[in-house]
Parts: sequence; structure tokens; C-alpha cells
Amino acid sequence: MTEHQFDSAPTADSATAYLEGLRGRLAADGCQVTEGSWRGIRTVIGSRSDRKARWFGTKVELFVLAAAVHRVDEAALAEFTSWAMEHAGSVRSGLAGARNAAMILPALIGDTVDPAAARWAGADGRVLGATLIARPVAVEAAAPGAARVTMYRGGFAWGGMFTSHVLEKAALYFR
Repeated sequence: MTEHQFDSAPTADSATAYLEGLRGRLAADGCQVTEGSWRGIRTVIGSRSDRKARWFGTKVELFVLAAAVHRVDEAALAEFTSWAMEHAGSVRSGLAGARNAAMILPALIGDTVDPAAARWAGADGRVLGATLIARPVAVEAAAPGAARVTMYRGGFAWGGMFTSHVLEKAALYFR
């Protein structure tokens, strides 16, 4: 993987304000919210577990990991997604397998989002093993109260049983 320069705080308060708003939306939806650090950058981490009869008793754990940076580019989003998947895999509860899946929404929030990063976020999910599926999110928060969110919202090849649930949660959290 290529080394990439990351700045620890966005140039404007809009990305940080969006991150704080996201923290509040996660907590309001019943997520356990903690903080972590990715490359020295403060990261908000939300997690929740859901089990529904229509999923045949299978539990899905949803992890949202988000950080504010100056600029979201494809390399940073790819690296953050890999880190988020590894982190979620290390803290998930229960045994990995057909009855316990983890869905991850890794989000980088910046003043600007490069078009290549938006295209990368807009592609279908990334899979690690059989039960970790990430759907990257790129958020351009150029002005307070205004954000453009890019993530995959189409049909799906990975995580079919849980995808609509995860996309509903993503729409609630990233607005």
C-alpha cells in the first residue's frame, strides 16, 4: 500500500460539525458510540446488533466508523475502509459464520471529495472473508449544514439479506 499524507483536522469546521452530528444520530438510533484513532485522526465508532425473524435468526452487527479529513481521495478512502474492516473484525461479538454477519460503513468526511473517491465509494461492497462486508461512504461537507453523501445504493452482489437494512440505517445516519 502506498504511503499517503493525512492531515489531522479539516480546514473548516463543517467536516468536524458533520462528524459530531453523525455521532448524535448514531446515539439517537441506539448505537453504542465510542472513539478511536486512525493514523492519529480522531474516529467516531458506532455499533449495534440487530436480529430479525425474516433473517432466519441471523444477527447482523453494524459498524459505522467515521473520520474528518481535509480532502477525501481514493487512496485515503481505500486505506480507511481496510482499517475499518480489520477493526470491526477484531471487535465483533459472537462467532463469525452464516448466523452472524458484520456490515461496515466506513466514512471519510472532508471539505472536498475527489471524483475518483466518489466513484470508488459508489461501487458495490467490499468483502473480507465470508462475513465482513463494507460499504464505503464519502461525505463532502463543504459548508455547515450542507453535505453531499456518496455511497452505493443500487442492487447488490454481497450481503443481500441485510443490504436494505444497512441502506436504511445509512440514510438515517448520513444526511
